[in-house]
Amino acid sequence: MKQPMKTVNLLHNPKAGDKEHSEDDLIKLIEATGFKCIYSSTKEKGWKDIAPEVDFLAVAGGDGTVRKVSVAMLSGEAGDKKNYPIALLPKGTANNIGKSLEISGTEKEIIKSWRDEHVRKFDVGKISGFAETMYFLEGFGFGVFPKLMNDMRDGADKKDVSPEERIDNALHVLHDIIDNYKAKPCQLVIDGVDHSGNFLLIEVMNTPSLGPNLDLNPSANTNDGEFEVILIAENQREKFATYIWDKMKDGNTPFTFSTLKAKEITLTWEGVHAHVDDEVIKDVKGIVFEIRVKEGAIEFYVPGIQDGIDKN
Repeated sequence: MKQPMKTVNLLHNPKAGDKEHSEDDLIKLIEATGFKCIYSSTKEKGWKDIAPEVDFLAVAGGDGTVRKVSVAMLSGEAGDKKNYPIALLPKGTANNIGKSLEISGTEKEIIKSWRDEHVRKFDVGKISGFAETMYFLEGFGFGVFPKLMNDMRDGADKKDVSPEERIDNALHVLHDIIDNYKAKPCQLVIDGVDHSGNFLLIEVMNTPSLGPNLDLNPSANTNDGEFEVILIAENQREKFATYIWDKMKDGNTPFTFSTLKAKEITLTWEGVHAHVDDEVIKDVKGIVFEIRVKEGAIEFYVPGIQDGIDKN
């Protein structure tokens, strides 16, 4: 028996990546694969109004757009159903979320894989301590990385710069920051154990990489109900700078710093900035943050069965 045609709501960030395909191109590719397509630009009002006939969402954009859509669902702001499966068309600079899901290939190949409906559950971090609850898909952190994000903003809108050039530039800036950044005190409790100290970097991570494809968490599993906490102390400054320098040269330098598994984290940072995924947050000094895992809170379509759920 022929299956009914699925309806996909394409949520598109037209400013992401190299703009290889326009709105019309993407719609044609999706409809040629056998889907009915509803288009929304995430840069325009009303994109959160999901039509009742929609079966799943497709996000064409970078990591920031994926988080924007995911948070809208988690908070109940997007549609009546809070858990639409999400299909990704990675079109950003780093695409850390897409890479963690092993999504690769041409856009035509990726869209074709959606017909198989192979789903992978994806953990999300829930952060208490801000004025309102916040969520992360990649990581929540303090120290040199939010400093990098803040410093890179001035060049964010430069044209004619490839994703590879952006990443290389970010690594050079990060290397300079590591040389000069003053380690900050942090009161840190991970699953009931005190790990407080002075740190250059603290990252609570879900994905293997974040930012400019920094592979700080190579053993990550995004649906194991745990995060990894990466701690880099003052006495590891030179080692960390060397790691970044080597990564700029060959791109394949393994990350050998220790990580701690975590389900529940409480911390207070004595610096100024933090980041939640690709968003810089200011004035965090002295705030008590509590981080918890929301297991399998998002479902993504992935190629093949992997270790997700085969709905067929």
